[in-house]
Amino acid sequence: MGIDITHKKKNTSRKEPKSNDLYLRLLVKLYRFLARRTDAPFNRVVLKRLYMSRINRPPISISRVSRQMRSDDRKSKFAVVVGTVTDDIRLFKLQKLTVCALHVTEGARARILKAGGEILIFDQLALKVPKGENTI
Repeated sequence: MGIDITHKKKNTSRKEPKSNDLYLRLLVKLYRFLARRTDAPFNRVVLKRLYMSRINRPPISISRVSRQMRSDDRKSKFAVVVGTVTDDIRLFKLQKLTVCALHVTEGARARILKAGGEILIFDQLALKVPKGENTI
């Protein structure tokens, strides 16, 4: 007697976050709607990253965000991080940044605001740029 082998591959991609965080669940509802109703790939990417575990959403330092936004054509754009933005004391001077993130540490928040920048959350970003134009 043999074993009946089925060659069906199980779909293991997440369709919702495992976290019970209410704010995260509301963001998933919002970006699920935007991904369905707009043709912008930005909303699908953000939705996919909101599903991810915290291990796969590692923190990013403010110096790395600053380095990515250094060029002249990116100065007026939004820096979008689906995760945490942390402070970096090795960076002495910070340029003016507009950052959208799930969480920003106290030190990073103080430095961004002191440099004349702005910090958004994802529902504010969805109101300003629903299709994700001018975002990095």
